[in-house]
Amino acid sequence: MKIIVPMAGRGSRLRPHTLTIPKPLIPIAGKPIVHRLVEDIVKVAGQKVDEIAFITGDFGEEVENNLKEIAASLGAKGSIYYQDKPLGTAHAILCAKESLEGNVVVAFADTLFRADFSLDVNSDGVIWTKRVENPAAFGVVKKDDNGIITDFVEKPETFISDEAIIGIYYFNDGEYLRSELQYLLDNDIKDKGEYQLTNALENMKSKGSKFTSGTVNEWMDCGNKAVTLETNGKILGFIQNDEKLVSDEAIIENSKIIEPCFIAAGAKIINSTVGPRVSVGKNTVVKDSHLEDVLIQEDSEVINATLKNSMIGNKAKFNGNFTEISIGDYSVLE
Repeated sequence: MKIIVPMAGRGSRLRPHTLTIPKPLIPIAGKPIVHRLVEDIVKVAGQKVDEIAFITGDFGEEVENNLKEIAASLGAKGSIYYQDKPLGTAHAILCAKESLEGNVVVAFADTLFRADFSLDVNSDGVIWTKRVENPAAFGVVKKDDNGIITDFVEKPETFISDEAIIGIYYFNDGEYLRSELQYLLDNDIKDKGEYQLTNALENMKSKGSKFTSGTVNEWMDCGNKAVTLETNGKILGFIQNDEKLVSDEAIIENSKIIEPCFIAAGAKIINSTVGPRVSVGKNTVVKDSHLEDVLIQEDSEVINATLKNSMIGNKAKFNGNFTEISIGDYSVLE
């Protein structure tokens, strides 16, 4: 099996944290978003993943090496492809056309999920969905009595279904998907000015492909600061019994850690109360502070702070009286 991960967007809603790194590499509970995403897909897939193909923008060699390391940690080859222009979801996937063969999962790298279903690899395709309270804000699927998807509807004005498409798809024939995506580009078939995956899905369905849905239990967004912090807290809660979250190589002096929290190796927590739902990156110092629902990346310094609902980037310094902040890499507030 192969996993295709389109991630060329810059994540403007999560700035300033995405000014220096792409959004999928923002850490959630100590691991980049995209790492947790592909890790969970591997668990649900139930079979060996041979290759993970990342479709990026011009993010630089360091980012590409990080992505290849993520693939290697899961026993897969990491491949890098480029999308130079934002021409839509179908165009993004087709940028990795050399990897579109055999069983393929396509996963857009801006959400995380929790699921307990097993992927049916014998199905023509599986569209991963989540039941939502406000389906008018999402693309949804409509199914017949046998559970086969009959329609893909984008932001329905009247109630069609409450099963929202979360942006993860399985196809048992990658070559067929590639040909249908290429057809859209060759014939300049666009929706709202872009080449859309849903158009290819409709064409495949009309030609006899039978798609089913795999409903996830949790669908977590990482689109802006508020929902990223919420997702960080949820993931910490989910994994606290499965992963070691407080490193033995962290220094914790005269401090209280309220679980769940992630404290990385080399972090120093001194005279502070940290938690719940706080992530502290490698070599970051937290001193004389009280933190709750906070995500701090690596090599930063937080002193004399009482913070909630805050994000702090890499190599930043904060020493002040604010109670809620969002500062990016190398920022200084003193």
